[in-house]
Amino acid sequence: MNRSVLPGLRGALGYSLLYLLLIVLLPLSALFFKTATLGWAGFWEVASHERVLAALRVTVWTSAAAASINALFGLVVAWVLVRYHFWGKRAVDALVDLPFALPTAVAGITLATLYAPNGWLGQYFAAQDIKVSYTPLGIVLALTFIGLPFVVRTVQPVLADVEAEVEEAAASLGAGRWAVFQRVIFPAILPAWLTGLALAFARALGEYGSVIFIAGNMPFVSEIAPLLMVAKLEQYDYAGATAIAVLMLLISFVFLLAINLLQWWTGRQGRTA
Repeated sequence: MNRSVLPGLRGALGYSLLYLLLIVLLPLSALFFKTATLGWAGFWEVASHERVLAALRVTVWTSAAAASINALFGLVVAWVLVRYHFWGKRAVDALVDLPFALPTAVAGITLATLYAPNGWLGQYFAAQDIKVSYTPLGIVLALTFIGLPFVVRTVQPVLADVEAEVEEAAASLGAGRWAVFQRVIFPAILPAWLTGLALAFARALGEYGSVIFIAGNMPFVSEIAPLLMVAKLEQYDYAGATAIAVLMLLISFVFLLAINLLQWWTGRQGRTA
């Protein structure tokens, strides 16, 4: 006879489905229903508008750039926190979670101030004729800041579970450090690493608060899609705002689907190897 691990919660599945219905499915359904009031012609008019396309391009490529940076340096930070012991390690570990606790608007204002042409850090970039604040580069900076914890916290526990004996066995067989990482460690953490990458990208795609203060919000240059949505809401164009939201949702869904398929394929390759 099968017994539930959590006794007394036979309706857990029903509660879970009800929760997902109220929190996820109903808002998403309302989003699509509101967009449907435009009709296909109206939706296409919004989706193909030059300003909307430009904002989507800026949003997608800056999100992809920030997620890629976090994928690399997030892995390095997770490696340092797991494999090394040093003074102040707990403080560094706590700093990783700072973007979760810090209001995004505060982060945006702080970054814009620091990297402005006359800011503490921006003045040195300005001396090299590099402008950070109020440019797409500033958007990438803000998105990198808010996305770092997703990669670190996803990879860190998996990396900690990799047995040191496996690495020692590979080293005893003559494998170098890079070979051990490439053939032993990285395949073990790859699914978690891809998950962190996907989460960082999805989080960056919908970010608003930290970006608007450092982006400059110049149409066709540094304007992001969430800002256009807010502008349409202020004009009471709810259908137009939801149309842009649907486009961003579809982009996110395609990316997450591709990552999940890649995870499934790498897991299958690992099982058959």
